[in-house]
Amino acid sequence: MIEAVAGRTVLIAGASSAAGRATATALTEAGARVIAVGSNADRLQSVSAEAHYVCNLADFAAVQHLAETVHSDLGAIDGLVHLVGGWRGGGGLAGQTDEDYAFLHEHVVTTLRNTTRAFNADLLASPVGRLAIVSSVSVDRPTPGGANYAAVKASAETWTRAVAYGFAKAGSEAAAVIFVVKALEGLEAELGARVIGLWDSAAADVNNTRIPLSTD
Repeated sequence: MIEAVAGRTVLIAGASSAAGRATATALTEAGARVIAVGSNADRLQSVSAEAHYVCNLADFAAVQHLAETVHSDLGAIDGLVHLVGGWRGGGGLAGQTDEDYAFLHEHVVTTLRNTTRAFNADLLASPVGRLAIVSSVSVDRPTPGGANYAAVKASAETWTRAVAYGFAKAGSEAAAVIFVVKALEGLEAELGARVIGLWDSAAADVNNTRIPLSTD
């Protein structure tokens, strides 16, 4: 069977993570052209992809340069899978430090803002543009010890919903989707399969949706 994603160009931000590697492998096996982006050149080499780029995704100028390079090397993209993240927490509300919040905000929100702004025109122009992020059930059930984390994940979801609204308002066939997990470890294969499945669905059916992931 030929997958709908076959021949599409998909950029994975945070590609050297376990989830990034699994998603890249799934997309490659489905026939997609994968662009792997991360901060460490050595770790990126283990990712199954047509192209590998090192980029500080927290720096918008660097992401703009990345977009220009990608366009020059491979053309416009049809998909952006944002898997940049991290975790810091614990210690109750008193333990929610400014340093931890700044770290989480930069990794979770700033990188998402930068990549979506730099590649928004590509996704709008594609006949099947897709944006996917991974969020957390803690957005709905925040705890004092995870308040920083839940707050930045909620911000990332809000940003993604704004992107989704922009897709719909433009009348495009692009869609933005939020996958929701309690913990991503062990769900990497399901994430890869669900990402591939985004191209099997009409934009109107998946745009601005939250999709839970589980091993069930």
